[in-house]
This record gives sequence, C-alpha cells and structure tokens, in this order.
Amino acid sequence: MNIPIAPDWSELLDLPLDRASVVPVFRQIYLGLRRLILAGAIPAGARLPPSRRLAERLAVSRTSVVGVYEQLLAEGYVTGRVGAGTFVAAGLREPPEPAPTSAPPRPHPLPAPALRLAALMPDLAQFGPAPFNTGRCGMDARSLAEWRGLIARHMRRADPDLLGYTDPRGNPRLREAVARYLRTSRAVHCEPEQILILSGTQQGMDLLVKVLLEPGDAVWVEDPCYPALLGAMRAARARVVPVPVDAAGMQVARGIAAAPRARVAYVTPSHQAPLGVVLSMARRLELLAWAREEGAWIIEDDYDSEFRYAGRPLASLQGIDGEEGRVIYLGSFSKVLFPGLRLGYAVVPRPLVPAFTAARYLADRQPPGLMEAVVADFLEEGHFSAHLRRMRAEYRTARDLLAEALRERLGGRLDITLPDQGMQMLARLPAGESDMALSQRGAQAGLMLRPASAYFLEAEPLNALMLGFTGHAPEALRNGVEALRALMG
Repeated sequence: MNIPIAPDWSELLDLPLDRASVVPVFRQIYLGLRRLILAGAIPAGARLPPSRRLAERLAVSRTSVVGVYEQLLAEGYVTGRVGAGTFVAAGLREPPEPAPTSAPPRPHPLPAPALRLAALMPDLAQFGPAPFNTGRCGMDARSLAEWRGLIARHMRRADPDLLGYTDPRGNPRLREAVARYLRTSRAVHCEPEQILILSGTQQGMDLLVKVLLEPGDAVWVEDPCYPALLGAMRAARARVVPVPVDAAGMQVARGIAAAPRARVAYVTPSHQAPLGVVLSMARRLELLAWAREEGAWIIEDDYDSEFRYAGRPLASLQGIDGEEGRVIYLGSFSKVLFPGLRLGYAVVPRPLVPAFTAARYLADRQPPGLMEAVVADFLEEGHFSAHLRRMRAEYRTARDLLAEALRERLGGRLDITLPDQGMQMLARLPAGESDMALSQRGAQAGLMLRPASAYFLEAEPLNALMLGFTGHAPEALRNGVEALRALMG
C-alpha cells in the first residue's frame, strides 16, 4: 500500500547542497536521498516528490533531479510506475551499527591462502633505481627510436586482430619468430605450436606450478635459490627440496638421495642464480636421465643467457633433451629489452601444451596483442639482434667499470668475481663483515646491496654482496662504490 505524499512534502526533505564543493550537485542529491531512504526517513512505499517540484525546492535544474531518480531506479532504491510517480522500494535497510562494547572488536581470521601469500610479499624497495640494484636494463636510444616507429606503424594500421581477443598461446607470427630465434641462438628444439607467450618467466613458473604440482609434491630447487621461484613453490604448498650447488652446478646425486621421486626440478643451468656457475655436461646428462626414468619434469630458467661476454651463449639443456622430452624452457624479453614490456615465453613439450594453454587462458586470457606484434617486427626486421650486440658491449663496459672502481677503492677488502655472463657480480666480504648487516646499512644510505646469504636454504651461506651493474649510469656506479667504501669504514 502506497503512502501518500502531501503537496508540500518536498519542503521537508533535508538535502543541504554545498555549491562550492567539488562533488557535483547531482551526486550530492543522490547521496542525500539514498541516505534518507536507507535510514527509513522516507519510508518504503512513499512517493518521492515530482522531479519538477524537487528541482524548484533545491534551486537546481530538473535534468539533475531526473538523473538522480533514474540512478536510484537503476540501483533498486525506488520503483516507478507510468502516470503514478516514483516510490521507495520495500525491504531496504541501512547496515546496523555495531553494538557498543568495552572489548576491542574481534578481527575475522584471514583465509590460510591469504596468510601464506602475505608472508611472501616482496620488499617493494627492491624495485627502485638505487645503485647496484639488480635486473635493471639500459635504455638504448636507437632501440627506443625503432620501438616508437614500430608502435606508430601498428597504430596507423589499427588492425582489429591486435586489439581484440586472440589466441591464449600468443600471436602466431611472434611464436614463429621466437622459435627461429631459439633454434639459432640457444639450440632449442621447438616448433611454433610448442611456444606460449607469457607476461614473463615469473608467470611461467606460476603456470607450471598449477599444471605440474599437487600440494605436497616434492620439488628440487637449487641451493642457493632464486627467491621468487621459491615463493611460487611455497604458495602452491609444494615440498621444497634444497639441492646444493657447487662449481659444477646442481649436485644431482644429492637431489636423488633426498627425493628420488620428486615431481619437478628447477634449474638455471647456463648461469646459476645467484652464484653464476654453469651446470656441467655430466650433471646435465645425469639430470635428464633421472627425469626420464622417474617421469619428472625439469624447468630450465634461461633468464639472462643473451648477455654473455666471453664467447657465444651456451647451448640450452632443452636442446640436449629434445622437443618431446622432459624439459620446459623459460625465457624473457623483459630482461633483454626492458622490464616494463612484460613479455616472456615458454617452450613446452607437446603433451603439456593443452594443459598449459588452459592455465594461460584462465590466468589472464591472452598476451597483449599490440605489444606482441611490435616484438615480432623487432625480431623479424633484425632490430633485436642489433640491440643485443649494442647492449652486450654497454653491459661489458659497465661490468669492467664497476670491477675497476671496486678494486681501486676497496682493493683487498672485497673478493670480486668478474662474470662472463649476466647482469650482476658477486663481491665476497671479509671475515667480520656481515652481508645482511651491510645490506641494511646500505638501504639507509640509498644503496641496494643484495646479501647473497639470503638466497641460501640449507647449504652453508656465502657472505657476499650481489652488485648489479646494468641499467645504471657510470657516475651512479662510481658514486655507489664511494658510498659502499664509506659504509665499510
């Protein structure tokens, strides 16, 4: 039953308007009416004033009031009948106020997955531009100019296929270009249908965890280990099995002794993170033999093989195994071009392609089509190989500059390992100087000094700093060395 409204009912509405407010008048009227409806000040079934009358009362345009009524109608606060008016809907209640109590409110417990993931939250400071931060890329002016030209070309074409829904595996032309590049440069056995374009190697690891592992499955990880990989495994509730690393890489025999029936082994065979050692051929064959015998899978993270400063890049582990084997190969353009690109790739054995494609689809549907097309052009037109040659020369120069500055200013106090590959170097500290403590002091001084000991699980930790030399201006590296010298006294 509708409650009638007196002709002057609109005069009773408490809707003060602040004409100087940044909140539009329309929004103020809407919020005021909604508040009165939920509080019961305008009861269910009551007819709201005609829009013209309320507009005159509030000294606003009738269009504003009509818009408010339409918004309330769309959201279910009111109902409307042609020729009868607009009425407050039934069954609306304002959320009750909590009962007063002297005891503090009891927080609701978070779900267990939320607690596990919160514990893995990274330190956001590690992504900044501080000297010696790792994984930073140089911005090559020529490559950026070519990149801008390619983007402009595709925007002029406005290809609808690049702006709509596409194959979750990625652009066919880019997958073909990646397959050619990997066959030539890394001796990877692959065809375009085995390649999936990802947002980076981190997404590749996350998808592989979903495809390959059940909670409790054993996973070999290198000790020391890349922390983000460790986080992905722990978030999936896998049983992490640390396998020590020596000068020849992962000690496969130790892994077999600890967990012979592990489901997955994660390795960085071309450039172990963070020690920089290479997995020997004997260990590679031993690892492949174990995987074939046990039906296990090997994740090969080839995160920075493009930046090798002595000789050609090393052949991949996947290339030894073959396309129908047990190795899933991960690579990334984000380290080679720039991290903000967020494009990587996986080479997946054929039996895993359907499952991996489904996981990719459910994660975020597809790669960004426009960026895929640009990267495909970048590879096909020869810009990529030229970019790599320029960046190898630039990074080698930065490596040598940092090593020389460290020897000159901290000679005898740091034992520096000059890397043949990669984007960072290890600097071993003298006895009595803790890498963890020095890292904390460095953060206060504006330096990013990553402690190598933090990467170790069960093996005896290395007391050293990991110093990134790429993506930093020469003067920033020199100033960083002076700041490090001051910290060490």
